[in-house]
Amino acid sequence: MYMIGQVAEMFDLPISTLRYYDKQGLFPNMERVSGIRRFSDQEIEALRVIECLKKAGMEIKDIRQFMDWCAEGPTTYPQRKAMFEERKAHMEAEIAHMNRALDMLKFKCWYYEQAIQDGSEDRLKALIPDRLPEGIRKAYENAHR
Repeated sequence: MYMIGQVAEMFDLPISTLRYYDKQGLFPNMERVSGIRRFSDQEIEALRVIECLKKAGMEIKDIRQFMDWCAEGPTTYPQRKAMFEERKAHMEAEIAHMNRALDMLKFKCWYYEQAIQDGSEDRLKALIPDRLPEGIRKAYENAHR
C-alpha cells in the first residue's frame, strides 16, 4: 500500500491531481484508513492507464467511462477494445503529423548549415528536391506531403 505522497512522487504528479482523480471516481475501490487514501497495486495500475489515456488526449469523463466499463466486467470488453483502438489510431495520426514537423526541422537545419558553409542559398535551391542527399530528400519529401 502506498500513501498519496509516494504515488505523487512515483508518477511525478501533484497530490491535488490524485485527489481530483479520486473525486472523479477513477479509483472506485480505493481503501481509506481514517480518511487517508491508500493506493494498492490495483490503483497504481489504474493510474498508469489513466496517465496513458490522458497523454493520448482522452478527457477525464471518457476515462471515467472506461473505469465504469472495467467495473461492469467482461461484457464490456468490446467497448474497451474499441476505445483503445480509437486512441491508438489517434496517436498514430498524431505521431505521423509530428514526424512530418520533425522532418521539416531536420531539413531546415541541414539547409541552413549548408547555406552558412556556402555563404548563400544558390547551390541549395538547385538541389531541391531531386538532387538532395538521400536522407535529407526523404525528410524533405515527408515534410512536404
